Amino acid sequence: MDYFNSNIGKSPIFESLLRSAKMVAATDVTILIKGETGTGKEMLATAIQKESPRSDKPFITLNCAALPEGLVESELFGHKKGAFTGAVANKQGLFHAADGGTLFLDEINSLPLAIQTKLLRFLESGECLAVGETKPYLVNVRIIAATNSDLNKQIAEGSFRQDLFFRLNVVPIEIPPLKDRTEDIEILINHFLSQFATSYSIIPPKFNKQTLKVLRSYNWPGNIRELRNLCERLSILLSGQTIEPENLPHEFTTHLSSTSDCVFVLPENGIDLDDLEASIIHQALLRTNGNRSKSARLLGLSRDTLLYRIKKYGIAAQ
Repeated sequence: MDYFNSNIGKSPIFESLLRSAKMVAATDVTILIKGETGTGKEMLATAIQKESPRSDKPFITLNCAALPEGLVESELFGHKKGAFTGAVANKQGLFHAADGGTLFLDEINSLPLAIQTKLLRFLESGECLAVGETKPYLVNVRIIAATNSDLNKQIAEGSFRQDLFFRLNVVPIEIPPLKDRTEDIEILINHFLSQFATSYSIIPPKFNKQTLKVLRSYNWPGNIRELRNLCERLSILLSGQTIEPENLPHEFTTHLSSTSDCVFVLPENGIDLDDLEASIIHQALLRTNGNRSKSARLLGLSRDTLLYRIKKYGIAAQ
């Protein structure tokens, strides 16, 4: 997915993210990308690298949670032969490999405290120290870090250095969860279906309006990654067919069953439908403290439709 060149979102919250990302891409500033698992933090980091002055230089990635604590330091900074058991030769680390380019540190929240100290030293001086060496080496590397956790909470707990946080958080970019940009779900579906139709040489399926409504009301705990996986599965299993709600996995429709027995009883004297709709919208806004994206989800509407109806009924901001 290309954040900058593909039509993958038009929601205001996503367009705001893109504007920020494009501005910082043209600089060498350190970036901290925040977002839930599956929101596309590495894809955004890759897009920033491609649009940066370092685009023709190395782009190295490391998931800080993927390596045992004892190997992280050697992987990042390298080691000297004999520095520890198993160090049978000198090894250059990822900082050396990324010299001139960009190093993307995913799940920076998992970085051990001792390594946080060495990373802070690099950010302040450009110096790295290989394990077992006494003389540091200099590299020119841009850092893009990402986290799916609350670093302020980790700072309070003593598991993340506050001074490192300040160094990383020069320009924070927060990727919204998919549940907060439901207006983009249909756009993303079309993007993924087209992608898989090309990859697998198949006819893409179509999602009917009722199915799209179900998908917009779903909470998406796996975010864009979960949507992509769903599109890939349905592209293969139901190529060229129309996707009905019953074709979706069980978890997408179970949350609807609890409300399926709730039937509105029309009063004997009838109702004013406009007044009822305005009242329900007002209640949704009160319940979400005026958050229009969350209100739209409660009502099963797109955010644009909700904004139109708020304007139509002259509902004041909460």
